[in-house]
Amino acid sequence: MEGEVRNFVKVWLSVFVSLCYCYATSKAVSKGPTRLLFLLPVVCLFLFFPLKTFTLHLGGMTAFFIVWLANFKLLLFAFRRGPLSSDPSVSLGRFVAVACFPIKIQQNPSQTVIKKPENSQEEEANSQSTQQSHQNGLNREMSKQSQKSPLNYVMKGLSLAMLVRVYDYSEYMHPKVLLVLYAFHIYFLLQLILDRAAALTRAFLGLELEPQFNEPYLSTSLQDFWGRRWNLMVTSILRPTVYEPTLISFTCVVARKRARLTAIMATFVVSALMHELIFYYLGRAMPTWEITCFFLLHGLCLIMETVLKKSLKGKFQLPKLISRTLTVSFVMVTSFWLFFPQFLRCRAEARMHEEYAALGNFLKNISHVFIP
Repeated sequence: MEGEVRNFVKVWLSVFVSLCYCYATSKAVSKGPTRLLFLLPVVCLFLFFPLKTFTLHLGGMTAFFIVWLANFKLLLFAFRRGPLSSDPSVSLGRFVAVACFPIKIQQNPSQTVIKKPENSQEEEANSQSTQQSHQNGLNREMSKQSQKSPLNYVMKGLSLAMLVRVYDYSEYMHPKVLLVLYAFHIYFLLQLILDRAAALTRAFLGLELEPQFNEPYLSTSLQDFWGRRWNLMVTSILRPTVYEPTLISFTCVVARKRARLTAIMATFVVSALMHELIFYYLGRAMPTWEITCFFLLHGLCLIMETVLKKSLKGKFQLPKLISRTLTVSFVMVTSFWLFFPQFLRCRAEARMHEEYAALGNFLKNISHVFIP
């Protein structure tokens, strides 16, 4: 464990130095292809750094924060877009924090408005209204998250601890039961890590972390699940880096409705490839492409759902109880079929046991140093 902690510290020191270089570059190089050329070496380094860590917890979070979030933000930053460009006078400390972590900063409306054809004024108004409603929903969620009671954190911590103890009996469990436990483990662990990170960020920088989840079990459709409730950090970074550029590009050659469907599929393809990469960092095994199939399936189903809703024009809607049951059931069945088995392939349960045991021994050795 000591060696892993040392590697972890070295990686994040290297990340800090790399982002200092990016910060200095932004002061000397104007936006566009030239700045992108200067930032590409850092993007490549960020793809390499997670290979220096091997644990699920430290390595997995490092890969997610720098390979996905930081790299995508740097690509946007090269063209003076995204959260890193929201404040030209941002300090170095805030620049590093925003680059690495899911920190919410209010952006200028001009940075997020998509140019639309002149003959689509009604569609533009509807789109802006939808975007505003979505933003208001996120803002309300941020408010609710900041007001969570200590009991909320205690309950999540106890739930996670109980899950860890249940793993002691994993040899008597059906593999599908283990997959369910992994799903809850990921949910509680991410919530605890991000809630604590949010508290630290709020205290030291006065900034808010973007919410990670918004009660995904209440999703009434795949659009609702992927766009407004699940993994909102990823949604917020994929929208400006993949969805919007694809939408703008294809609007020039096909009708806007078809361009939107293409942009949706492109977003799911990129998300699939990034998930495959993250799982490679976790297990160091070549992909078997089940996760790619999972996201392609959900992308196609979301497109079908979008087309069906457009054709019905609100004339028919399922009761929320039924739509929620169908949505959550579809997500869970496809996850157990294609997504969660990758955790078994990574030996997640056995490695988590080893890591928690190693962490306990590490903390015990540290305590002996300070308390003879």
